[in-house]
Amino acid sequence: MEEYTELVGLKQQYPHLVVVLGTFDGVHRGHQSIIRRGVELARSIDGHCLVFTFQNHPLSVIQGRKEPPRIGTPALGRRLFTRLGVDILVSIPFTKSFASVTPSGFMQMLQRYFAPDYVVTGPNYTFGRYGKGTCRTLVEEGKRYGFTAVTAPPVLQDGKLVSSTRIRSLLHRGMLQQANTCLGYPFTVMGEVIHGQKRGRQLGFPTANLAIADTMAMLPNGVYATLVQVDGSVYGGSANIGDNPTFDNCDRRIEVHIQGFSGDIYGREILVSFLRKIRDEQRFASLDALVAQIRRDEEAVGKITISHLQAPGSMI
Repeated sequence: MEEYTELVGLKQQYPHLVVVLGTFDGVHRGHQSIIRRGVELARSIDGHCLVFTFQNHPLSVIQGRKEPPRIGTPALGRRLFTRLGVDILVSIPFTKSFASVTPSGFMQMLQRYFAPDYVVTGPNYTFGRYGKGTCRTLVEEGKRYGFTAVTAPPVLQDGKLVSSTRIRSLLHRGMLQQANTCLGYPFTVMGEVIHGQKRGRQLGFPTANLAIADTMAMLPNGVYATLVQVDGSVYGGSANIGDNPTFDNCDRRIEVHIQGFSGDIYGREILVSFLRKIRDEQRFASLDALVAQIRRDEEAVGKITISHLQAPGSMI
């Protein structure tokens, strides 16, 4: 997949483009439906599928407030786009000047840089100043700018729309199974392994530690069964989200014990996919009590992860 972080004229290089528009935070099942439709159309015209999105959430500029917590990092999004068959990703900053572009100006921009044959969106997509442009606008006026607009149908789960807002709420409330169903894959954190206090190693259970950024959506504190991907290999793992209350002065982080793995992975990027919650985080009266509970956690995690490890394509 080719990637661009600024607007670049691609219509000469790619004469038959299908442009898919959206924010795509989390690349959940609703987003996947839109992107698959774009890829399908591109293949039907012997063309290429281009996803056009923004590096920051438009609400942070339009309403002057913090971005909603991100469900996944940009790097995770790129992996998912590639997996879905996207050929080109154009991800640019959303700025105040961009927010002032009118709906017609936005469509002119699409024509100028991409000259798409098709433009694909979800049913709730808006664009242009004050969000006055809608998918209906694209359908009604697209021909003037040389493209056919296609609106993908909504994706529902339990009678409710699958959306990034819904998934953030589910994660915040600890409803992991429901969140994973809406995502279409296990909630996954992708990050660089950082140094910790090495207490896990001293207890016989070394952990890979990931920082939790304030900008990221996260599950409540607790111990979870996970799959962990290291350099393309997948392992079972038990992940503790929290500040390790048995010990003092610990920052909130993710500590993952990777079953059957040994090696120095500080500074390397790993993926941790959350399957099921095992228990709440708790304070232990002694180190012996903590170690005994960790052993029980490891046994429970092993029973949960074994079927996932045997399934092909179990990780993103």
